Amino acid sequence: MVDVAEKAVTRRIAVAEGHIRTSPETLSAIVEGRTAKGNVLTVAQLAGIMGAKRTSDLIPLCHPLPLTSVDVEIAPEADGSGLRVTATARVDGKTGVEMEALTAVSCALLTVYDMCKARDREMVIGGIRLLRKEGGRTGTWEAPARG
Repeated sequence: MVDVAEKAVTRRIAVAEGHIRTSPETLSAIVEGRTAKGNVLTVAQLAGIMGAKRTSDLIPLCHPLPLTSVDVEIAPEADGSGLRVTATARVDGKTGVEMEALTAVSCALLTVYDMCKARDREMVIGGIRLLRKEGGRTGTWEAPARG
């Protein structure tokens, strides 16, 4: 692990996003709660939160962090092409929570895929990226808007 002993404890926040493209029929089934495996949105949200809490077990060299909160939001894309997942991770610590936010998004998206793969094998996960980070030595950073 990277030595963070000399770093100051600061409030750190990271926001990440990603999407899963689905067929219109699959998206409708997810939103209306008509999938064979149950409530996809709730299970994926929980999986994202749990994934963020286990980041140090999943990603080599990540520090285990005492997260103060993890929020995972899942919403249909405005164009009806699938779902967008946004995760916000927070900690008061010596290192950032970017990996926790990215892991939350990844776990939520993979859970949607797992729960719907029998219905739609052509789903595509993508666009996983950091949107914003706050705190630490480098301060605030925001991703440029995609156009």
